[in-house]
Amino acid sequence: MEYTVTDASFEEETKEGLVLIDFWATWCGPCRMQAPILEQLSDEYDESELKICKMDVDENPLTAQGFGIMSIPTLMFKKDGEVVKQIVGVHSKSQLKALIEELG
Repeated sequence: MEYTVTDASFEEETKEGLVLIDFWATWCGPCRMQAPILEQLSDEYDESELKICKMDVDENPLTAQGFGIMSIPTLMFKKDGEVVKQIVGVHSKSQLKALIEELG
């Protein structure tokens, strides 16, 4: 399951466990390419292993600005509330799975 997070809910939703946050926008072609890959991952991982959140940067600019996100899609990994990795651009399912195993 994927969660939509906002500037207001970001800290609460991403404070526990391993969380992947997808910073995206509706007009972004590469973001739309990344979305189905993240949907597949959300089906394959239990939420206790990986929580996937999506944040529309147009509707929620404060969090993206706070983390200095200049390009989308940006995928940020947080573990127990701390940022542990940030990658930019479209990534394959196998690339993301390798990262998840490394960070988990």
